[in-house]
Amino acid sequence: MYMKLNNLSKAIIALVGCELAGIIGSVFTVSQIPTWYAGLMKPPLNPPGWIFGPVWTILYALMGIALYLVWKSNATQKDKQRALVIFGVQLFLNVIWSIIFFGLHSPAFALVDIMAMWCAIVATIIVFGKISRSAAYLLVPYLLWVTFAGYLNYVVWMLN
Repeated sequence: MYMKLNNLSKAIIALVGCELAGIIGSVFTVSQIPTWYAGLMKPPLNPPGWIFGPVWTILYALMGIALYLVWKSNATQKDKQRALVIFGVQLFLNVIWSIIFFGLHSPAFALVDIMAMWCAIVATIIVFGKISRSAAYLLVPYLLWVTFAGYLNYVVWMLN
């Protein structure tokens, strides 16, 4: 049975779904910050720990808005489906990064994941851009932050 969702329902699902991805990642992160992560050598540009929560909350909200714009668009079902699948791949890679880095204590494997995530974000921006320029632009801060996170991940791996 197919149920048509109104735009408000789509917006809520998109925003809550993206924020839930962040919550899943935080389950593996929060307990490791004062313990395992605190004992690691950090890169020179490592920001204070308190900045990560607010930045990620904003980035997940931007992802949710971008997802909503694509989902509610007048693009063909085929184009939307392709865009949503690619978005799902990058979001999955995002969630498992926290599991790999913090849960498994594996900066090396997490670096492989973050490189794949970066490529998936670029692909998402490209396919979203064909449907909604606004949606694509909303993902640019996310790409920039993940680029910075890649630097942090790499240097933590090299130093430790």
